[in-house]
Amino acid sequence: MIFFFPAILSFLLTAISIPPTIKFAKKFNLVDNPKLRPHPAHIQKRIVPRAAGLACYLGIVLSILIFVPISLQLIGIITALLILLVIGLLDDRYQNISPYFRLIIQFTAALIVVLTGIGIEFITNPLGGIIQLNQPFIFSLTFGDTLALVWIVWVMNMINWSKGVDGQMPTIAFAASIILGLLSVKLYLEGDLIQQNVAILSFITTGASFALLLFNWYPAKIFPGFSGSTILGFMIAILAILSGAKLATAGLVLLIPATDFAYTFIRRIIQGKSPVWGDRGHLHHKLLEMGLSHQSISLFYFLGSVILGAIALNLSSSGKLFAAILVAIILLGAILWLNFFGGSLKQPDPDSG
Repeated sequence: MIFFFPAILSFLLTAISIPPTIKFAKKFNLVDNPKLRPHPAHIQKRIVPRAAGLACYLGIVLSILIFVPISLQLIGIITALLILLVIGLLDDRYQNISPYFRLIIQFTAALIVVLTGIGIEFITNPLGGIIQLNQPFIFSLTFGDTLALVWIVWVMNMINWSKGVDGQMPTIAFAASIILGLLSVKLYLEGDLIQQNVAILSFITTGASFALLLFNWYPAKIFPGFSGSTILGFMIAILAILSGAKLATAGLVLLIPATDFAYTFIRRIIQGKSPVWGDRGHLHHKLLEMGLSHQSISLFYFLGSVILGAIALNLSSSGKLFAAILVAIILLGAILWLNFFGGSLKQPDPDSG
């Protein structure tokens, strides 16, 4: 029950906050309007409010203040979330903030929590043993601190790139936070008492994600915007570190969006484009072109994440690595096939012949 009530409170606070957030977004023009802002990744023609990060922030932070003891690390998390909220809302309003400036802000938010002591002290060697990461690397940061910085920013952007269809991003965050929460509960029951608060943080994130999912499910009443995706992505990245640096578990849960992220990043560079500027080449775009609905694509991401998460909870480090490589190869093959041959699966236009 100690994990149930935080999730319920976070869900209720986020759900209650979303209707006034929708009104706030409409009043101050924090909306997605394809006519005013053409974008190659747009797949809808409606004017939809953004700024869901505001509701997620309220649900997560208020629940944290009630259920989690205040510490330096927690102050760092809340401060970083506030920074991400502010820049996210500004991006939701003006929608022309440079992606490079947003990246700097993301690194700043990540650095804040790293400086409070949230870092990666070691990683498990899949071949056996432990690799220590507490050696000095740059300035006053260790190898583990630097890896934590990169990990946090990478997960935030990966989650942000996975909001192309209604319901997609919240389902990923929902599945990932549940798996990380269950992992922390498992470690807590095995005697790691610190994991109690990590599990509470995980299920608080689960509650906020599920509340957003209800309003973002097709047809979406509100979009996550940059604020919502980065806040939930930030929490997932932090939870993976706090749950004993279980990056392999989180990586396996997030393997579908991670593989799409990696392919898209490399594809844009090969094409001579900036990797941070959007296009319609993501996996979810290709699935839409095949004729799949928003609901089907969101369920695909959710079920895939849950299945991979369940596998991760029951595998050794070497098993996770083998599973990740195998599934990533299959996913990459599917993405390549969809990009080069997916057009043959499109439903024929009734007016074309």
